[in-house]
Amino acid sequence: MKKILSVLITLCLLVPASYGQDDEIRPKALGVSFYLNDFLSAQRIRNSSLSQVFSDKGFAKLREMSPGLAITYFKGIRKHVDIAASIGGAFLRYPMPNKSFSGNSLLLEANAAVNLKMTTEKYWVQPYIILGVGGHKYRSYYGAFMPLGLGLKVNILDEAHLFITSTYRVPVTTETANYHFQHSIGIAGRLGKKKEPKIIEPPKPPPDTDGDGIIDSLDKCPTVPGLAKYEGCPIPDTDKDGINDEEDKCPTVPGLARYQGCPIPDTDKDGINDEEDKCPTVPGLARYQGCPIPDTDGDGVNDEEDRCVTIPGPKENFGCPVISEEVKKRVNLAAKNILFVTGSAKLQKSSFKGLDDVVRIMTENPGMSLAIDGHTDNVGKDDYNQTLSDNRAASVKTYLVSKGIDESRISATGHGETTPIADNKTAAGRQKNRRSELTLSYYK
Repeated sequence: MKKILSVLITLCLLVPASYGQDDEIRPKALGVSFYLNDFLSAQRIRNSSLSQVFSDKGFAKLREMSPGLAITYFKGIRKHVDIAASIGGAFLRYPMPNKSFSGNSLLLEANAAVNLKMTTEKYWVQPYIILGVGGHKYRSYYGAFMPLGLGLKVNILDEAHLFITSTYRVPVTTETANYHFQHSIGIAGRLGKKKEPKIIEPPKPPPDTDGDGIIDSLDKCPTVPGLAKYEGCPIPDTDKDGINDEEDKCPTVPGLARYQGCPIPDTDKDGINDEEDKCPTVPGLARYQGCPIPDTDGDGVNDEEDRCVTIPGPKENFGCPVISEEVKKRVNLAAKNILFVTGSAKLQKSSFKGLDDVVRIMTENPGMSLAIDGHTDNVGKDDYNQTLSDNRAASVKTYLVSKGIDESRISATGHGETTPIADNKTAAGRQKNRRSELTLSYYK
């Protein structure tokens, strides 16, 4: 493994500069950076999913990451391709698969990468994709990985630039390497002097008396400015609309080229010509092909601002009906009386009266939607509580659907023990935390 790392770094350092000096190609540079290793977020994503980690806000905090320092060498080999080689170190307890370590030790890493840039060096900001290989040494163990991610280079001065990277490190040697993220920020300086551009004196232009860009020897009107298509003479344009009379179907009335020199027909004066206007006699907007903004439910709130396009409601409630306090109380009462058989998702019969009232409310208001949220206390394992809350929320939904409510109007979500409303250290608190919440809304 040591030999492989040495060869990778040597190849990056010895790439021949056979492409010549180019201002759009990154010059050689050496940088130093601070980085953070994040093993916890990667583990949570692999244990569940990226969307679940986003939903649970489960990404690791800064204090849960391990800091380190690195030195990086950069060199451009194409306008959109750079290579980079870095060596870094961090003191941490490495979560090596099937092994356990006590205390922190030095994690020494080296990697080589190709940076595929979206812009060239002539731009201040250069985002790029990172594809690489690397290896590490931790105590007596060696491992290999592939860093894959994104980077951003920001030119500060001609001699220095800031770089920010975020990579996901995929293990190659799965016995001695683990999945993790590495986020870094650093600054790099140019190696060597910038090549000064050669200044070539432009040749003296031939004479052009009227200054129209056509030299006198080719200009049939050398003292009057004109255009090349008229051999240096002015455009014959009676109505001064920029379209010469030979091509202008309305030579005495100013118009536009797309109408062959005639004015735009626009009956309703909304700036959309009649050929493209589906409401040519009523002023409208371009995105509605010349028609006014529609108001499907006729409640005075146009569809672009109406959150309930097909159900009338006041403007103050974004075009949706207002749910009365009485209805909210009925739903909250039904939620408080939702009870399950201990340790299961089976509804107790005492729950049915309140849920039947919710069915009546939703039947009387077909535009309403319902969100069901299930919660547990912290007794038992996290996974068990999550599954139990999922199943209990689904059980409530199944009951409502069985009573004729379309399942597309109902969402059911379990939150496990993640959102307590009381102290789980007391029996009363745990009882409050074992709850179901019902929320009505018209918003989609």
